[in-house]
Amino acid sequence: MSKIQKVSLKATLQSQQSRLKAKKKADHAAQVAEQKGKRKPPNAKGKSNPLHTIPFRPTDKILLIGEGNFSFARALLVHPPAALEHLPAAGVTATSYDSEEDCYAKYSNAREIVEILRNRGAEVVFDVDATKLHKYPAFKGRRWDRIVWNFPHAGKGITDQDRNILSNQQLILDFLRSSPSCLTLGLVPSVHRKRPHNMPDDDDEKDMDIIPDLDAEDSLPSTALGSGRGTILITLRNVPPYTTWDVPRLAKTPPKPSRTGETPNPRFKLLRSFVFHRSLWKGYEHRMTKGERAHGQGTTGVGGEDRTWEFCLQD
Repeated sequence: MSKIQKVSLKATLQSQQSRLKAKKKADHAAQVAEQKGKRKPPNAKGKSNPLHTIPFRPTDKILLIGEGNFSFARALLVHPPAALEHLPAAGVTATSYDSEEDCYAKYSNAREIVEILRNRGAEVVFDVDATKLHKYPAFKGRRWDRIVWNFPHAGKGITDQDRNILSNQQLILDFLRSSPSCLTLGLVPSVHRKRPHNMPDDDDEKDMDIIPDLDAEDSLPSTALGSGRGTILITLRNVPPYTTWDVPRLAKTPPKPSRTGETPNPRFKLLRSFVFHRSLWKGYEHRMTKGERAHGQGTTGVGGEDRTWEFCLQD
């Protein structure tokens, strides 16, 4: 990373931290408690709440990035929500940054899950760097409707908080730079619908004031995007330090190139953000980059919620 780019990212970080502090209100805890009291419990028979957002269609081609032990891919294909029970396995490509050997060494049940996925007809690919998708030979000329990265992390073990944040911001920027060649082409998707006045509050409408620069409403029913250009979905814990990465701003207004003649990062449009309910994805197990044998079964932050941000390329 160049010195100029480091300065630009550092300025973004400082600006984000200032905005988050400004948004803290004395009555925040009371508002959250009040909203929780209004929410409906899950439907009977273990069905997901119909207001929870499922951002896929059975016709989608889906590219999963940084799958860890591949348990999200398994949940998507083996125990999917009802809306996706007819999703063909052949339309799903699940990838890992690790080699196949390293993946099995890091995650104890990965080999078993990969076998299940392949037997169902899904594509499983190893040694895929999310920052170099455009250079991966097997992906040349291929495009997906959804590119999904759940809980990205550079995994460098940097102890200095600011340097760690900058490292992860650069990872996100490089991923967004490499993705456009893999996204389907088309019109900007339409995802927003106004909430009826008599509709009760739901998890996907909580605490919107603490999300910086959110310029899109959450989706309501469990319906995905209509046909159009492909989208990128990034899921993170909506608590520090992940909020300080400022992913929405990095996508919408990336830092300017640090060198003359350098191609600028593509600009993305934020379509929506919504709560990522792990309970929707049966058997999904979050695994950290360092692997289980290095005690990599930790959490992704205390409190807050998991939130997915969905983007498409700007015109």
